[in-house]
Amino acid sequence: MPTSSPPGRRARVLSPGTSRPSSEAREELRRRLLELIEGNRVMIFSKSYCPHSARVKELFSSLGVDYNILELDQVDDGANVQEMLSEITNQKTVPNIFVNKVHMGGCDRTFQAHQSGLLQKILQEESAYEYDLIVIGGGSGGLSCAKEAAILGRKVMVLDFVVPSPRGTSWGLGGTCVNVGCIPKKLMHQAALLGQALRDSRKFGWEYSQQVKHNWETMTEAIQNHIGSLNWGYRLSLRERGVTYVNSYGEFVEHHTVKATNRKGQETYYTSANFVIATGERPRYLGIPGDKEFCITSDDLFSLPYCPGKTLVVGASYVALECAGFLAGLGLDVTVMVRSILLRGFDQEVAEKVGSYMQQHGVKFLRKFVPVMVQQLEKGSPGKLKVTAKSTEGPETIEGVYNTVLLAIGRDSCTRNIGLEKIGVRINEKNGKIPVNDVEQTNVPYVYAVGDVLEGKPELTPVAIQAGKLLARRLHGASSEKCDYFSIPTTVFTPLEYGCCGLSEEKATELYMKENLEVYHTLFWPLEWTVAGRDNNTCYAKIICNKLDQDRVIGFHVLGPNAGEITQGFAAAMKCGLTKQLLDETIGIHPTCGEVFTTLEITKSSGLAVTQQGC
Repeated sequence: MPTSSPPGRRARVLSPGTSRPSSEAREELRRRLLELIEGNRVMIFSKSYCPHSARVKELFSSLGVDYNILELDQVDDGANVQEMLSEITNQKTVPNIFVNKVHMGGCDRTFQAHQSGLLQKILQEESAYEYDLIVIGGGSGGLSCAKEAAILGRKVMVLDFVVPSPRGTSWGLGGTCVNVGCIPKKLMHQAALLGQALRDSRKFGWEYSQQVKHNWETMTEAIQNHIGSLNWGYRLSLRERGVTYVNSYGEFVEHHTVKATNRKGQETYYTSANFVIATGERPRYLGIPGDKEFCITSDDLFSLPYCPGKTLVVGASYVALECAGFLAGLGLDVTVMVRSILLRGFDQEVAEKVGSYMQQHGVKFLRKFVPVMVQQLEKGSPGKLKVTAKSTEGPETIEGVYNTVLLAIGRDSCTRNIGLEKIGVRINEKNGKIPVNDVEQTNVPYVYAVGDVLEGKPELTPVAIQAGKLLARRLHGASSEKCDYFSIPTTVFTPLEYGCCGLSEEKATELYMKENLEVYHTLFWPLEWTVAGRDNNTCYAKIICNKLDQDRVIGFHVLGPNAGEITQGFAAAMKCGLTKQLLDETIGIHPTCGEVFTTLEITKSSGLAVTQQGC
């Protein structure tokens, strides 16, 4: 294949026949197309009769720019070439244009790039970038993308910098999940579960006379030591793969160029062919007097050097309920202030059961109230704070005194102060989220995004990891696989864990209508709870089936011990097309909680009671 051509020179792709090629032939075709893209300053995949293609050719001719053409209607395997181009670029039409290895898109996007000056900028760069890929953000998604790109032989940099919280908390490489999210949260949840296990143990014959108490400082030190080892492991992993890691704040200053500012204020500039935005989110504040001065968020809680004492948790998100749950499990006095509903976006029947269980086990709830002021009564560790709150349904106001106020009212995307406006990347002005297509590409062709900054995508660590890895493979020609954002399992680690996969009952009803659904459900009593004398008929299992599709399971919900472990296995089954019949044909493992899904018989439409009858 030619690597350069005068204006209008036609390229050829040598692959046999016009029928769908074998997998080996497809990989060869992919390789040859990538050689054309990477070996030519401008590569146009066109059809000779297409007026849009003609406009693009005229544009490059008017600019005096050499370009190479492959007319798909004039080669034997044009259909196969167009299909492969669709896999590589997610664009099904012609012209399909690449400039210095950057996918510009079709006719309209190329002319838009010309009008904005972006096309001229890319043409001038002559691919002389310092890096093939720069990832802004060293969290789960960014690190996954960077490491995969490096494995594929690309020159990669990661820019990561944690802006301290208003309370001055910062952390190391790895992002929210490792430092101030999933990992410390699950470990503190485990600490609370151990407290419950101690209470249960007496019923199983364990005898101990000494008073058992919890030491907050011992727990946080152990957890922070573990997190520190993970931070070091990530840095070592990047080094082993040849990824350049720079602990600096990344900000776009012009096309293909970022400014990196370190802790000392020193600035360095870097260029790259492609960029991935993986900056994640940070906790939102209320915007009321005293919130940033006196309140903490999840950014601060897991490394708090003292026991928080009597705590008000503001919010009803999974972060709010998880934190409230483990704090109460450690023996603290905990109140949750809720503006509207619990666990918005989750199945509301199960969400209310989560809240009911927490309330029965000592967590207090203030419903339909929002804080309007936080005042410091006493300094100290933790000190005393007075919270004034107003009803959302009337003029009533209340006051309460707490040692700690934890805000968990949502998170904001870290996209507003990284120079996106300087290169024209669009964001949702309301929430800072970045709209992308189904290959994580923004409106600027060489800028991509993964993780929590994406608009309309699940904010979950494993999702970001998968999306980042697959993006790197597509960018560098190793695969065409896209991230599947549907039927993603997750678990809320409240005292009684809630695992789910697929649709909530509300969403399923909205999409398929109630008459087309069959909902199977039951309460159950874990064997481990029987001797301990713990709550009967509290744990809950539910599946939502689409009657129009062979009773396919489109929603899976479990409330009980180890819900995450249960849900993970059934999520794989749902990926394979799980139906109610397949569940019925599956033999359960006895005695386990998960086996309840193999014996579900009672439907909601029957109106029968779902209290358990035995083991």
